[in-house]
Amino acid sequence: MNGTTSTDTNTTAAASSWEDLVTTALLGTDRRPLAYARSGREAPLALLDEAAVATVRRRAGLRPARAARRPDSAPEDPRPALPPAAARRLATLLADRSGGGSGGRRGSSPDLMELLPQWLAAANAHGYAAPPQTLPALLDAARGRTDLRPAALAFAGPRALWLARLNADWRFALRAAPGGGATLPGPGDTEAVRRLWQEGLFAERVALLGALRAAAPAFARELLASTWPTERAEDRLMFLDSLRTGLCAADEPFLEHALGDRSRNVRATAAELLSALPASALAARMAVRAAACVALDHTGNSPAIVVEAPLECDSGMERDGVVATPPAGRGERSWWLGQLVEAAPLGTWPGRLGGRTAEQIVALPVTDGWQGELHAAWCRAAVRQRDAEWSRALLGSPSAPEAGGPGAVSLAERAKLLAALDRAERAAWVAGFIATHGLSEAFQLLGVCAVPWAAPLGRAVVDALNIARDAGSYPWSFSGVMGLAERCLDPAEAGRLEALLAIPDEREDAAPGAGGYWAEAFQRLVTTLRLRAEMAAELAPDRSPLTGPPARPPQAAAQPDAAG
Repeated sequence: MNGTTSTDTNTTAAASSWEDLVTTALLGTDRRPLAYARSGREAPLALLDEAAVATVRRRAGLRPARAARRPDSAPEDPRPALPPAAARRLATLLADRSGGGSGGRRGSSPDLMELLPQWLAAANAHGYAAPPQTLPALLDAARGRTDLRPAALAFAGPRALWLARLNADWRFALRAAPGGGATLPGPGDTEAVRRLWQEGLFAERVALLGALRAAAPAFARELLASTWPTERAEDRLMFLDSLRTGLCAADEPFLEHALGDRSRNVRATAAELLSALPASALAARMAVRAAACVALDHTGNSPAIVVEAPLECDSGMERDGVVATPPAGRGERSWWLGQLVEAAPLGTWPGRLGGRTAEQIVALPVTDGWQGELHAAWCRAAVRQRDAEWSRALLGSPSAPEAGGPGAVSLAERAKLLAALDRAERAAWVAGFIATHGLSEAFQLLGVCAVPWAAPLGRAVVDALNIARDAGSYPWSFSGVMGLAERCLDPAEAGRLEALLAIPDEREDAAPGAGGYWAEAFQRLVTTLRLRAEMAAELAPDRSPLTGPPARPPQAAAQPDAAG
């Protein structure tokens, strides 16, 4: 109609194809002139004209797609809603994503992101539900901090899993949830349980076994035994590990059978679990072997312990979990001895060593340089068997020289031994340690103390910080302990710290400006303690000074990994 020939039309279609237009735009119209330009316009403008026409053509040619299935509604969260003040506080904590500085001068403002783990622990203890509008920010925070995930996901509740299925950035929530967020059948629905165990994904089976272990341990063992021979070695190891929860004498026959497993790792785990059962047959066998190596020597002027390490590692020892080949740098005999003593019940030794108590046994000299090896093995046994008497004896006095008890070989070992004591005794021991040895080695020990710190421990920490300030050193050397104090001191201590806020007179040999930095650090400590008191009161608005103090967050907030 307008005189355009078919050749012109084909040329236009060719020039206007989307791929050609994109190529021309990338190369430039100077290097790739348009094959056709409307109305004689300049090449760049003609290109834009053609792109506009092609865009309309592409959109007009689209066919309507099938409507996607709408997602199911978010599940209800039956838990009570947060009090309004606590909800506002949560929004403030989540908005502070800086996480504070690491090292150097931090100023006097509290580090809000480091208070979030403690706030979440307290909110979970009260059983509150997360406000729906905070869930995206909460999941984003948990995505960036793995230490935050357990408490954050518990607080976020079932809606977190619903959101995680809609956003790939939050898929970690599904991986962290038992069975990948799938709904597990109850122990009473035996048919559904057996079907899931036979046909479910590995994550679902692990979650199912863990849930059954807590609710119906006998059924869990029966289920595991039914497929045990056909499971892969790595799966058998994971399943066996679930027996740690609620380990009891009824598990012994199954674990004894696992000692003959074809996988060395499975055998070692079964032996470890059996040795944690003092009345098990394996523990009795280990007691006989260990007792044959350790005896009382009366030939000297005073009693002493004499050690004769095993001469070989026989097949029976290997079946019971003794690893025959030592690591590099370890002698075979000392390596075998340590494993036997570690696995033997601690109740073996009083009868073997003259009816002495644990404290008396640990105080005995050990001949021929075997004391370090023997005491280290007893330390591992006390930790495994959670024996408070032996832990107390091996820790010794906190004021002992060289910051060590008679058997503790490292700070990590002492921290593990402390975990077997009750919270008050643990705090008192660490307070004594700090009073004698200062803060330089105390960080690991403080990490196992219950929160908030007991008054004697809190005073010991503050006094040690004050001594460091008077010595003229910079507070940055104690930033780790100061950070723990901000999160673990009882908020009631804030008033007692007022005297530390003034800038002290600096000694001539003090580091320049150290007094001002210390005043700033103590100001941040006091401000943080007051903020924690406010947070606790907001989460328990029905409590008043007359009815009792606000609920206190559980111990988990004091762990070093959460403290950053």
